[in-house]
Amino acid sequence: MSKIVLVTGGTRSGKSTFGEEMLKEREDVLYIATAVITDEEMRERVAIHQSRRNKSWKTFEGYKNLKDVVKETECSSIMLECATTMITNLMFDRYTDFDNLSKEEINVLEKSISKQFIDLINACREFDKELVIITNEVGFGLISEYKLGRIFTDIAGRINQFLGRASDEAYLVVSGLPLKLK
Repeated sequence: MSKIVLVTGGTRSGKSTFGEEMLKEREDVLYIATAVITDEEMRERVAIHQSRRNKSWKTFEGYKNLKDVVKETECSSIMLECATTMITNLMFDRYTDFDNLSKEEINVLEKSISKQFIDLINACREFDKELVIITNEVGFGLISEYKLGRIFTDIAGRINQFLGRASDEAYLVVSGLPLKLK
């Protein structure tokens, strides 16, 4: 039976470690890594995440059309690391000049990103997969003075709300301590 688990929290809260711990004893896990390595610091962050994982897990590096990845994998469990990085990548795939985007363009962008997550959840339900989604909680911060930051926060906040509603379980991780929300 499919199961969707959302793990959210702030930066360096321990959410990724908590999500990995949930699946650590399983051999048939597909780890979907959504980060794009852009510099040496990002390469080091990725290496730290890789060193913690169960070595038998398979890895898919990408952030688009994940419904197809779900359909093709034989793994029964999937960990998506992370939704907010995926959102960022999808935003920059489509636009680079966020200061001049119209409200209509922003709405179209958000709908296209939302569809990626809706399709992912639907594929996990259809193909009976357990999905653990890691995401950053964006609602604890200040409103950005920059349009790009506001667009990202609005889209990520609404995607996180959707994921929270769609999940069977949800956790907030603070200072390495998980609080079960649902």
